Amino acid sequence: MKSEDTPFEGGPMDGRVLPVLVGMTGHPPKTYRIPVPAPEGGPPTVLVYRRAPRGGGPRIAFARWKYVYAPDGVPRRTGPRWPWSKPGTRPGTRPGTAPGAAPDATPGATPGGKPDDAHG
Repeated sequence: MKSEDTPFEGGPMDGRVLPVLVGMTGHPPKTYRIPVPAPEGGPPTVLVYRRAPRGGGPRIAFARWKYVYAPDGVPRRTGPRWPWSKPGTRPGTRPGTAPGAAPDATPGATPGGKPDDAHG
């Protein structure tokens, strides 16, 4: 596996440079999580860093990366981003339905029980 020395900005890792494994495309992961054990043996604290372009290079085609501290600890988005999705909705859910709600009893029915154009 290939690794790349990647700088970290912000948070407890500010100013450090660590070797980070890169994928088949040559890019490091979008988020980098560092578990820090608790001194009393409790659950570990997880530091989250997000990938950002390092900048300063003359050629954008070969982007270099750095990691920036994310104090909220949550990645920006989860799951695929589809062009027809509204912000804040998850794939596989319909807008206006509560999460975990049961699907319609008739999956192919049109709204209001009206027949669609295919029925004549």
